[in-house]
Amino acid sequence: MRTALDSSVLLLLSRKQPGWEAWRDSLQTAASEGELLISPIAFAEFSIAYPDVEAAQADLDLLHVFNDPITPAAAYLAGQIFLRYRRHGGPRLNLIPDFLIAAHASVQADRLAALDRGYLRTYFPTLPILAPVA
Repeated sequence: MRTALDSSVLLLLSRKQPGWEAWRDSLQTAASEGELLISPIAFAEFSIAYPDVEAAQADLDLLHVFNDPITPAAAYLAGQIFLRYRRHGGPRLNLIPDFLIAAHASVQADRLAALDRGYLRTYFPTLPILAPVA
């Protein structure tokens, strides 16, 4: 089972924000079930917390997270869902990077580890979302 990671989870972990231990445990379990993946978009968002690319990559290496390029099929899906979102009056609160991360998970992984901000369930209803067990 391949698990794509959203930057929200990685930033929560790196900053040791409330709930980080539960996410750490969930990702350890996910890693035992298959690869942990990060798209270039999620990497860009996650990397803002680091002084350089090497430091960001070192933390991902500790978590056994693999960089996974976005395929044209995933990029196309993101564009189509974003278009539908905007046509239905969706405000610019969710920009295309959010849709790219979710589309990457939909096409290239089996689930997405993310803090769901609501749009995932609406626009990616078949995408399983990994969250820590309470």
